[in-house]
Amino acid sequence: MEHKHDVVVGVDGSPESLAAVDWAAWDAARRGRRLHILHAYAWPVVYPPLAAYRTPALDKVVRDAAETVVGAAVARARTVASQLPITTATPFEPAGAALVHASEWAGTVVVGNRGLGGFSGLLLGSVGVQVATHAACPVVVVRPGDTTDAGEADRVVVGVDGSHDADRAMRFAFEQASFRGVGLTAVHTYIWPDATGPGDMLPLVYDTDDLLDDERRALAESICGWADKYPDVDVRRRTVRGGAAMVLKRLSHGAELMVVGSRGMGGFTGLLLGSVSQALLHHAACPVAVVR
Repeated sequence: MEHKHDVVVGVDGSPESLAAVDWAAWDAARRGRRLHILHAYAWPVVYPPLAAYRTPALDKVVRDAAETVVGAAVARARTVASQLPITTATPFEPAGAALVHASEWAGTVVVGNRGLGGFSGLLLGSVGVQVATHAACPVVVVRPGDTTDAGEADRVVVGVDGSHDADRAMRFAFEQASFRGVGLTAVHTYIWPDATGPGDMLPLVYDTDDLLDDERRALAESICGWADKYPDVDVRRRTVRGGAAMVLKRLSHGAELMVVGSRGMGGFTGLLLGSVSQALLHHAACPVAVVR
């Protein structure tokens, strides 16, 4: 039976997917949730006369291989949390589609940053991109960690820009920080005054101190309610002048987790995944959670 708060992890037998299993098992155990291990497989498209070579015996070989991948993932999860409730599935469909479908009932979907398929030069696999773009729940892409301390070591870092997605990201970030027993750093970036509409005249001269005070006030207001709800979480506020992607990428070094909304205030409204979240999925130095 499916449970709305399950942690779903996609596996394919690659080292990256096993790292995702570690992260997902630990997260599920800490939050008292069930782990659902999913390995999707599908035959490649073949045309006559090659299609005639697909036989029940070969189908069984493929299914057995899928069960082997899942069995290894279950064993790996047991090393992290021996009493963790675990369910498995091996749907016959493309991996990205299977994980997006699972996101409709899952609490969180976890994937590795790259799998067995695709090109070795890619920084993020196609499945990770597809799931982060289309999933109906938060998606965590487990990227290789970096112990370099950028000032937020062992903390959850969340990007804040006042958008609806950022508010949902804030909720996820506070929950993660609380269950992990670590601090949270809320980061708001700015560059200079923005136009509010067509024909808007920007000031030729403005007070940088006043601008910084306004940005700090906006950040404080964004996190006030969440800080009250999670009094156990040590909250640190950082208002930084600079581009959001570059600032958050730098702060990801040594962080426990980076959390961002799928889309922010900028960019084109038709995009499903914003430029900041895309940049972090490809370049962050810690696991990244994208919250839709």
